[in-house]
Amino acid sequence: MSTEATTSNPSLLPTIAVGIGAGLLSGLFGVGGGILVVPALVMILGFDQRRASGTSLGAVLPISIASLITHWSQDNVDWSVALWLSIGAIGGAIYGTKLIHVLPRKTLGYLFAAVLVVTAVRLYIPTEANGRDAIAFLTAVAMIAVGFATGVLAGLLGIGGGVVMVPAMIVLFSEIPVIAKGTSAAVIIPTSIMGTIRNRKSKNIDMRVAAIVGVAGIPTAIVGGIVADVMDDTVSNALFATLVLIVAARMINDVRKS
Repeated sequence: MSTEATTSNPSLLPTIAVGIGAGLLSGLFGVGGGILVVPALVMILGFDQRRASGTSLGAVLPISIASLITHWSQDNVDWSVALWLSIGAIGGAIYGTKLIHVLPRKTLGYLFAAVLVVTAVRLYIPTEANGRDAIAFLTAVAMIAVGFATGVLAGLLGIGGGVVMVPAMIVLFSEIPVIAKGTSAAVIIPTSIMGTIRNRKSKNIDMRVAAIVGVAGIPTAIVGGIVADVMDDTVSNALFATLVLIVAARMINDVRKS
């Protein structure tokens, strides 16, 4: 089997639809779109969990680039925070892509669902964030640690890491939500590049599907980024949390039946 082939040969329209939805999520919430792509690849396109994770990480790259450009044009990216998070995230992505070949499929599925549930619960809790303080040494170390954790999840689960980064930036570093979303998009880019390189070497990615999903998500990522700039933070968080819980429930049900 070639690196770019799958056993299923998914059809074009469902693949494009997955990309459109992932792009919208990326722009609105700064999450890369993997929380939709992974379950969709498994439940709609028939991928196994590992290959879905690897393909998702490749797909989120063009989507996140479009989302970043949109947020950057509105001055909603904190580049200093993005730098420290990226340092940790790249190392985490390397480690996560190693774990993906060690953990059983059901473990991956349940871990993915658990991350989604924890994220959703936290997003339902109102948070006051008025902007971060100056980055001291310990703050930089904490950001690297958060970045590493998100990188591991990105490499292991194919989710980009935004579901962890955005709440962490808001709660731990008092980052303004819309800036946290733009900054998350910036960090997802090097994380997805590293993860995709490693997944391609291990033949754990369908490049055709990743490309279709990624390109299809570019227009909606731009639209989502524009809407995110004017959306009320409480409404945004509640909508995102609800979506995350629905995806987690579907994923748990799919894993139990497998």
